[in-house]
Amino acid sequence: MSDIRIRSASERRAEIQAAAASLGIDDAYISVLVDTFYARVRRDPEIGPIFEAEIADDWEPHLAKMKDFWASVAMNAGRYSGRPVPAHIKLTALEPRHFAIWLGHFEEVLKDTAPHPGAVPYFMERARRIAQSLEFAISGLPPILAQGERT
Repeated sequence: MSDIRIRSASERRAEIQAAAASLGIDDAYISVLVDTFYARVRRDPEIGPIFEAEIADDWEPHLAKMKDFWASVAMNAGRYSGRPVPAHIKLTALEPRHFAIWLGHFEEVLKDTAPHPGAVPYFMERARRIAQSLEFAISGLPPILAQGERT
């Protein structure tokens, strides 16, 4: 007999939500994370201008969308319905190397704001997958090896 347990979507969602809650991840923290992260991104001399050129003075809707995105990623909230790949492909100034900058800021913000030390790797695992996927989409090439991986 196999020990494999098949879980329903609602059971899986409940497990993800419980894991996030155990790390202090909730809507209030997602709001802090997104607001703090984008404040840093906007000040970055390399990637800040890329965001400013696209978003200009329309930051509130973008921040709300990113809060729904990260709530969906971290807590399986199911509130995000956007399409990140086309949104990033249209940014002609965006280069694969910019994702390392993005990840660096994201990790710094997590370390500065996380409600629990375990929230940092929890988010970073997801952020790295997202960055690799977007990097691949805009470059058409496999993403640069993740930090720590060597051939």
